[in-house]
Amino acid sequence: MERKNIYFIGIGGIGMSALARYFNAKGFRVAGYDRTASALTKDLQSEGISIHYEDDCSLIPAPFKEKEATLVVITPAIPQTNTELQYFKTQGFTLMKRSQVLGEITKMQRGICISGTHGKTTTSTMTAHLLRNSHLDCNAFLGGISKNFKQNLLLSDKSDLVVIEADEYDRSFLTLSPYMAVVTAVDADHLDIYGTEKEYRAGFESFTSLVREDGVLLIKKGLPIKPQSVPSVRVFSYSSSEGDFHAENIRVGQGDLVFDFVAPDAVVRDVKLGVPVMINVENAVAAMAMAHLNGVTADEMRAAMASFAGVKRRFDFHIKRDDLVFIDDYAHHPMELKSCIESVRALYADKHICAVFQPHLYTRTRDFADDFARSLSLLDEVILLDIYPARELPIEGVTSQLLLDKITIPQKRICTKSGLVEYLRNHRQEVFLTIGAGDIDLMIPELKQVLLDKANA
Repeated sequence: MERKNIYFIGIGGIGMSALARYFNAKGFRVAGYDRTASALTKDLQSEGISIHYEDDCSLIPAPFKEKEATLVVITPAIPQTNTELQYFKTQGFTLMKRSQVLGEITKMQRGICISGTHGKTTTSTMTAHLLRNSHLDCNAFLGGISKNFKQNLLLSDKSDLVVIEADEYDRSFLTLSPYMAVVTAVDADHLDIYGTEKEYRAGFESFTSLVREDGVLLIKKGLPIKPQSVPSVRVFSYSSSEGDFHAENIRVGQGDLVFDFVAPDAVVRDVKLGVPVMINVENAVAAMAMAHLNGVTADEMRAAMASFAGVKRRFDFHIKRDDLVFIDDYAHHPMELKSCIESVRALYADKHICAVFQPHLYTRTRDFADDFARSLSLLDEVILLDIYPARELPIEGVTSQLLLDKITIPQKRICTKSGLVEYLRNHRQEVFLTIGAGDIDLMIPELKQVLLDKANA
């Protein structure tokens, strides 16, 4: 990278913040803008990165107005009307999308790129954890905060392996040059970008064509896509129960989940999951396949999987008592909701399960309303918050009421955030979930306290 200044518009995003940390650690001068302060932006500021929260060109530090010395990194989440974005465009600065910058990094290092509608954050974090706790080590750009490492970026002086969460939104993953690639799922999403389910799947097929010669492509068994990789790429299948890589002899009990990992040329027995939920068996198989293909030993894999603490907001326990459980999850796609709810049901089959769901995006709610309703109807009780708009403007007729009308269970309601707190003060819970990719996680401390107060009363 020739330029010494890197300016980020939307620096607080999970992917953008990892890149900002990367360049800061490499000795570049880094600054940026974001609309709101968050725990992530505060962490970046504590690391010496200058951040402001008003869309105001006068707040851009002077060194970053030097055109020849500055690279501007942008994210699709930033609207084109953003004043700072328009300033850099009209002044002729070099602008690159976050995905393009990641693409350049994968050309310089051996990228292990994990893609899929869902499962990619946990799988990529597991993969990084396995490699980091082996003789190989790795770098990693993660789409969530690893609870083991307390961050979303890992740097290594001795390894050229880099684990990257390959995001399909805005076709971002098509800028990458994977050494190894994983496809976890291709359930339709982001139809505001792709238009149709067929085009969405075609995007993943294009992604499979990017794997380098003599690389590796790992695809979940049964996915409706045709790999487009070159002949020298080794192609494998995986799942929790069948495929070239799979799990056998799954044992659940006493709060533990143990299985045998089966590879084409080896078996690793008695793998204990640090986060013992069924949804993680499949993620673990994919991550261990990547580790195995890179030479991580059986003993290293067993130790790393047992110590894996998970990812913040991925099946994240906040209360775990016999009489009260509180789990937070980032699920925002119908299949993610289904997997999350079924995993909770498997753990707590005899308990009343209530979930608060904050729909994410008007287009996603519109496009998958029936699927969302089917998934949410697997609960005993559902509470809906208003749709979190993120980058979108409202769409007429698309509200949480649309989902409520389609949900088939009798215990269902729409609440405001303040109304939710009041409801919990008056209704004792057994298993309580907060689900969604918006800002529902900001309510966790207050909700946790209310749940505990009611349970202890």
